[in-house]
Amino acid sequence: MSNYGNPPSDPYGQNPSGQDSYGQQPQAPYGQDPYGQNPYGQQPGYGQPQGAPAAYASWFQRVGAFLIDQLLGVVAMIPYYIGAVMAASTVETTTDPVTGELTTTGGGASGISLVLMFLGVALAIAYFVWNYCLKQGRTGYTVGKGVLGIKLIKQDTGQPMGAGLSFVRQIAHIVDAIPCYLGYFWPLWDSKRQTFADKIMGTVVIEQPKG
Repeated sequence: MSNYGNPPSDPYGQNPSGQDSYGQQPQAPYGQDPYGQNPYGQQPGYGQPQGAPAAYASWFQRVGAFLIDQLLGVVAMIPYYIGAVMAASTVETTTDPVTGELTTTGGGASGISLVLMFLGVALAIAYFVWNYCLKQGRTGYTVGKGVLGIKLIKQDTGQPMGAGLSFVRQIAHIVDAIPCYLGYFWPLWDSKRQTFADKIMGTVVIEQPKG
């Protein structure tokens, strides 16, 4: 029988129609691209830092961290309060029986009370610089934020903002306080849970427990 229906084999890698079989793109299983391209034509997203978390810290988490930080600040001021009480305890008030006028005597702070008051102020300043500027600027955490598992970052980089900008952000909280402390309540309804200071400095507070 004749076998004219079967195309002759091509020893040179060409098919019978004259097309080069090596010029054809290899076929890949559905949904896969042999050249590593996205089969759906979608490009990877840009402008988002790697590992950026999806959740912003709630207002209650931020308030809790604030209260912890403030409590530690009060502890740092204890020597000042002791010195102030010592100075006030020397004050004596007498009333003139004739005129009824009050006369105050004493009130001079002793050397020990002055030292204690100075120490308290120095400790409070040192605590502020360490907790709010150095620690928060370098790691994103204050003591309170670390306890509550929330972190302050720059919105555009996803990284801590640095000590200098962290100090400026503390000053920017003045804007939060000016309109009846409205800026501190703004995270309750803001989509990114930002205060006015956050919006000025381009920062957000996220849920990220310390590793």
